[in-house]
Amino acid sequence: MARQCALTGKKTQRGGRYSNRIRATQFNPTGKVGRKVNLMKRRIFVPELNRRITVVLSAKALRTINKKGAYRALKEAGLI
Repeated sequence: MARQCALTGKKTQRGGRYSNRIRATQFNPTGKVGRKVNLMKRRIFVPELNRRITVVLSAKALRTINKKGAYRALKEAGLI
């Protein structure tokens, strides 16, 4: 399974390691680095269904669930 948030679709990004100033003055020997998303496995209780659902979510997705509510957020993402 890929490291990806089930709700928002966030996944690992590729990026450089050096600042723009150093890149402008010398060769960049390090290449690309992966920046991983902050994923957590959580059991979320959905009152409308009266059951718990286990999902892998990012920190932003947890904030979205707090804002919209568990049922609405998971329904829009197609998880229930």
